[in-house]
Amino acid sequence: MTPDPRGPLRLLWSLLRDRPALVAAAPVTGSLWLLPTAVLPLVIGRALDAGVAARDGSALLRWVLVVLVLGIVQALGAAALSWTSHTLWLHGASSAEKVVLHHVAGLGGALTRRVRTGEVVSAGSADIYQVGQAFEVSARLSGAVVAFLAAAGALLTISPLMAAVALVGVPLATLGIGPLLGPLRRREEAQRENLTGLNTLAADIVSGLRVLRGIGGESRFHDRFVAANRRVQDSGVAAGRITAWLAGAEVLLPGLVTVLVTWLGARMALAGTISAGELVAFYGVSSFLVIPVRTATEAASTFASAVVAADRACALLRLRPEPADPDVPRTLPAGPLALADERTGARADAGELTAVDAAGQGEALAERLARHVDDGPVLAGGVPLAEVAVAELRERIVLAHNQDLLFAGPVRAGIDLGSPVPVEAALHAADAADVLAALPADGELTEQGRALSGGQRQRLLLARALCSDADVLVLDEPTSAVDAHTEARIVRRVRDLRKGRTTIVLTQSPLWHAVADRVVHVAEDRA
Repeated sequence: MTPDPRGPLRLLWSLLRDRPALVAAAPVTGSLWLLPTAVLPLVIGRALDAGVAARDGSALLRWVLVVLVLGIVQALGAAALSWTSHTLWLHGASSAEKVVLHHVAGLGGALTRRVRTGEVVSAGSADIYQVGQAFEVSARLSGAVVAFLAAAGALLTISPLMAAVALVGVPLATLGIGPLLGPLRRREEAQRENLTGLNTLAADIVSGLRVLRGIGGESRFHDRFVAANRRVQDSGVAAGRITAWLAGAEVLLPGLVTVLVTWLGARMALAGTISAGELVAFYGVSSFLVIPVRTATEAASTFASAVVAADRACALLRLRPEPADPDVPRTLPAGPLALADERTGARADAGELTAVDAAGQGEALAERLARHVDDGPVLAGGVPLAEVAVAELRERIVLAHNQDLLFAGPVRAGIDLGSPVPVEAALHAADAADVLAALPADGELTEQGRALSGGQRQRLLLARALCSDADVLVLDEPTSAVDAHTEARIVRRVRDLRKGRTTIVLTQSPLWHAVADRVVHVAEDRA
């Protein structure tokens, strides 16, 4: 399923279409839950007229049995509605999460350049719950609509005058709540924006906690976090005020209609126009109308929040990976590839280890060689990278630099990429066996490997890159954080392990230059 990202309503509709049977079950279960409550006052009214007023015990017993049957139907309907509502909630939340996070995961480097960390965190947590709530309330809303129509028909059979008052007054009372929905949406958008900023700040603080402690900046960033948290709190309270007014209006406005209907019914009963049983039935049905109205206002508020959340999700879905795939992609030649950067003239022959001294601009050149950015023509095996599908490029040409992340969990599982290169061989080449020995017995890494030193992290990142067994491996300063003796071992082992495959190392280290098949120097003004 690929939802249309052009609008929040289209996104919600596309998620609904994915489960037609569940959507069809929503009005059925909602009606089974609410219709017995709508009919019950009519049955009680008939019991009063036909049983109590007429002193007919058998008639009274029959109507009591009808009440019992209605109770059983409502119990079964409530159980079915509970299952349907929760399943709809799970479908809406999980489907929205899968669609958004799957798309985000495919954005690659475009994600970090164009989206704040907090935006993704908010979309993958708070927003999906809002979408799920909209799906959950839809079952009750559809049942409320059916029950409202049934109650309207019943009221018309008793008294057209009172039915007109109830059927006009209750919708007007609902419309009276409408002006509160606009401010509610604006305040929820403000709260959502503040929450995104708070999540972004929290992620920045956590990632830089060690540095903050080293320079004594904890108190300052604590104050910033407290201030950001207070803004989220204030915006949440502002949205809560509107929600409180909505809750009060849900009771007050329909309640005024019920009071008016009851007053009219009492006068008509005293005048003999309607019976006592019809008065009770009319009062019960009129009071019941508050339930579908309250459900409708709850649904309106929930849908307003869901639209805000879906709009944020659509903003992420509109993003496209960078660079984009060519219209008619070409295939790279099989086997090791020669790489040539026409902008700088740098060239790496197929199957060789090439060291490139890019005059301090190695990262920019490395990203261009792997086409993580479109910043100049690069050829791989004589084929321009801009004409090759991105998926094939990522499989054949791998870029590894020191900004890569280590994932929490078992070290070996995080390094093993399922290639022919054994994990042990990659760890040996990266001289990282001692890193595993220094870890706890279970070999578990904490988030992003924060417990490791810079050199330990760098060696594990290198081991993971070597496990890719890529036809072209581009390494950006892979040994800048290790001592000279360790670096000397690494460069020899990497050369031996990668023999017959193209390896490009962006570095100024003489140890890499000494073992390389070719050393390329790039002028600073050309890199």
